Amino acid sequence: MWSFSTYSHGLSLLILFATSSLLGFAFGGEGFCSAPSVVDSDADSKALYYKVTNPTLSPSHLQDLPGFTRSVYKRDHALITPESQVFSPLPEWTNTLGAYLITPALGSHFVMYLAQMKEKSKSGLPPTDVERFLFVIQGAVKLTNSSGISEKLTVDSFAYLPPNFDHSVMSDSSATLVVFERRYASLVDHHTKQIVGSTDKQPLLETPGEVFQLRKLLPMSMPYDFNVHIMDFEPGEFLNVKEVHYNQHGLLLLEGQGIYRLGDYWYPVQSGDAIWMAPFVPQWYAALGKTRSRYLLYKDMNRNPLDHK
Repeated sequence: MWSFSTYSHGLSLLILFATSSLLGFAFGGEGFCSAPSVVDSDADSKALYYKVTNPTLSPSHLQDLPGFTRSVYKRDHALITPESQVFSPLPEWTNTLGAYLITPALGSHFVMYLAQMKEKSKSGLPPTDVERFLFVIQGAVKLTNSSGISEKLTVDSFAYLPPNFDHSVMSDSSATLVVFERRYASLVDHHTKQIVGSTDKQPLLETPGEVFQLRKLLPMSMPYDFNVHIMDFEPGEFLNVKEVHYNQHGLLLLEGQGIYRLGDYWYPVQSGDAIWMAPFVPQWYAALGKTRSRYLLYKDMNRNPLDHK
C-alpha cells in the first residue's frame, strides 16, 4: 500500500543516485557531462604563452556545439576568440598563414593580425608609410635590416620597424607573431627608429591608484604615435578606473582569464582572445582563475584627435 514514507524513501534514493552520478561526471568519470579540471597540472612545463596558440576552449573542444562561438562584433568593440579565427596565406609573406583580428573594416585606424610562420618562411614589407610592431608568442625568428644587421627574437621579444624601413623576418621552423601596423602620423622634425627588446628588460612603471603591473615597450616621446603595454594582474585584481577615452585599443590576452566589460556587456575571456575597443567605449577588466593575467595592449598616443583621418 502506498504511503508517504514509501514516497519519501524512493525520493531519497533518486536524489542519492542523481547526486552520485553528477559527482562522477564532475570528477572525471566517463559520463556525458565530464568536465576537465580548471587547473592545468602540466602548466608549469609549458612554454611561455603556450595557451595563446593552444587555448583551453580550442576549436576541437567546441566541435560538439555546432554554430557556437564566443566571438562578438558590436559598433564600438569586438571580441575575436580562437575558435572563429580564420587563417589564410598572408599577402607578401612566404610559407606564412595570417589571421586578421582587427582591421579598418571594424572602424580601427590600425591592423592587428597573427602570423603563423612555417619552415623557411619570410615576411613581406608593410605598405608605403606604414609602421610595424611585432611580438613573438611562439618559436623564434630572425629580424634583419637593410644594413645586414640581424637580431634573434624569441618568445616575449618584440621589434618596432619605422615606416618605409627595409627589413625581413625569417624563421627556419614554426613561429607565431602578433603584428600591429598603422599608417604613420608624421610630425615635422620627428622621426622614429628601429627598436628591438624583450618584456623582461622593460622597467615596471608606477600606476597611481591601480594595482596592476605596467611595462611600456616603446618610448613615450613625441615621434611615436602609438605604444604597446604589457599589463599584469594577479587573480582577484582589477582596474580601479572605469576607462572612457578617445584612444583606441587592440588587445591580446597572453596569460590567464578574467572578465572584460565593454560598453554594457560583460565577457568571460581567456588566453588567446583578442579585443578591439573603439574610442569612448566604457572598458574595465578583472582577473579571475588561479594564475596571473597578462595582456598586450595597443594604444595610440601623442597626436591631436583632430588629426586622425
